[in-house]
Amino acid sequence: MTGPRFTVEAFHEAHLPEGGREVDAIVAVTAADTAGAAATTGSAVVVMIDCSGSMGDPATKIASARRATLAALDALPDGVLVAVVAGRHRAQPVFPTAERLVVLDRTTRAQARAAVADLTPSGGTAIGTWLTLAQRLLAPHPRRLRHAILLTDGRDEHETPEDLAAAVAACEGVFTCDARGVGTDWVVEEVRGIASALLGTADIVAAPEDLAADFEGIVAGAMGRGVGDVALRVWAPRGATVVSVKQVSPTVEDLTDRRTPDPAKPLVGLYPLGSWGDETREYHVRIALEPLTVGEEILAARVGVAAPPTADTATAEILAETRVPVTWTGDPALSTRLNPRVAHYTGQAELADAIREGLDARRSGDVRVATARLGRAVALAAASGNDETSALLAKVVEVEDPATGRVRLRREVTAADEMTLDVRSTRTARVRGDG
Repeated sequence: MTGPRFTVEAFHEAHLPEGGREVDAIVAVTAADTAGAAATTGSAVVVMIDCSGSMGDPATKIASARRATLAALDALPDGVLVAVVAGRHRAQPVFPTAERLVVLDRTTRAQARAAVADLTPSGGTAIGTWLTLAQRLLAPHPRRLRHAILLTDGRDEHETPEDLAAAVAACEGVFTCDARGVGTDWVVEEVRGIASALLGTADIVAAPEDLAADFEGIVAGAMGRGVGDVALRVWAPRGATVVSVKQVSPTVEDLTDRRTPDPAKPLVGLYPLGSWGDETREYHVRIALEPLTVGEEILAARVGVAAPPTADTATAEILAETRVPVTWTGDPALSTRLNPRVAHYTGQAELADAIREGLDARRSGDVRVATARLGRAVALAAASGNDETSALLAKVVEVEDPATGRVRLRREVTAADEMTLDVRSTRTARVRGDG
């Protein structure tokens, strides 16, 4: 059986003008043959279900949450380590009732179903305590691919923002987490912040009856990942600066501040990427260089994928790598030629920013700024072929001319439509023509 394979390809501006300093590269990372690794590694999953009092209003929410948890358990294969946590103003292990994971099999599956059927709403919401319990459950299993699902219907009101931030920080590197908000009374920034820090996905499930299908999709995605804890490895020459590192596909995610040094190689930075299935993700790496004279060439960066250092290894193991060479030129035709992939994903990052800024202005009553920023988002989405985002924007603004971004704010916008646009604002479209 072959092991997982990574390939890395860079698309960048190969020529800089005289005195030019910054190089932009889009780095496409592709993983293949990960299924065999999943079979040998195994998985561990914790499901955190909001059981606060608000989940009983209406009662369909807690009933749908129970059905969704059962659907997730049914979708998990035998042999996975599993636990279910009830989240209120404190976390409570529901299955098993002790703080440990159990192997899912025919007997434990039936026990878990019975425990989930008894979930009832009461108490408040302190999401940090739920995450802290998940961390304690998953930390003892570092050799497995560790994953969590978190569902909430409300604001994190029974702890401070600092408490939540500390809990999230303690979970980083321990497990990935897909976070979901059901209904429209939760806070997008809280849910998105958890998923972002823990390298998972965030989304809204506006209608409780859709939860089961969503949970099944989350489990299918998690079980399709066979490689965990890899990092983007960026080397830049002495005197250069790595200005930023961002994931730009399938979503926009700023990784710049997550850099950790390779202990044995001071010019190398490692940026966590989480677990992988057979897929392609793309990253925007920006390097600032000391300019050389016209005609000189330099290796601006080596970018690859690496397994981070362990207790047994002094440095990260390179799994795949590509090079980013640049040359200074006095020919404007060369130095002004923008790589189309760089241009596309720069626009996608601007699109995400424009949506957030526009929605913030709309909430604060600043019609002028909201119209301008959401209009810019409409134009960017149309130009890049991001049809999903275009459709979401059309529920918030009336589009008069998508090419120029001429729009009018809609007077009546449902909370679900606004929150859906907000939480999905970071989703990007691939370059047209890509497979």
